[in-house]
Amino acid sequence: MSVWSPRHPAEVATLVARHPLAWVVSRAPAFHATPLPLVADLDEERAVTALVGHFALHNAQVEALKAQPRALILFQGAEGYISPELVTQPQWAPTWNYAVARFEVEVEFAPEENGAALERLIAHVEGERPDRWSVARMGERYEPMSRHIIAFRARVLSCNATFKLGQDERPESLAQILAGHPDAELTAAMREANDAR
Repeated sequence: MSVWSPRHPAEVATLVARHPLAWVVSRAPAFHATPLPLVADLDEERAVTALVGHFALHNAQVEALKAQPRALILFQGAEGYISPELVTQPQWAPTWNYAVARFEVEVEFAPEENGAALERLIAHVEGERPDRWSVARMGERYEPMSRHIIAFRARVLSCNATFKLGQDERPESLAQILAGHPDAELTAAMREANDAR
């Protein structure tokens, strides 16, 4: 296990929940890549077991995945450049910190789940706002528009995640980076990754 490996499967689930826009990449018969917002199915340990979303029916990747359902799904979390100007340690080199997750999956299309997949995604991205949006607001426009999508569930075959967030830094260098870096999301992720140090 690397110093940059997640400490618990729930950390990967949190990355997916906070950064739902992922690249769905397939390679047969040619390479296709589509950015799609996805939500995760989790097991009792909060490990990601499947990713749920929908494609536009006219997307050529739909037919490609029907023929060959294996794909990669790539998530990018917090990331950013770490400049030596933040650190007083002599000869400290610049670096890039990031949190990423790569899932190898098998995609199964489920048009009968179009409505449920949409509602689940909308509930996730709308969050807990008091007047959150729902498909009911579309009225009669919803049904004809929903015929132009196809839901899918991507069963996770393997997951490889890297959380390179300063775990290898000296405590004083890490403290200087956290105090001086302007990206609040990145420094929050770095704090979470180093909270047990």
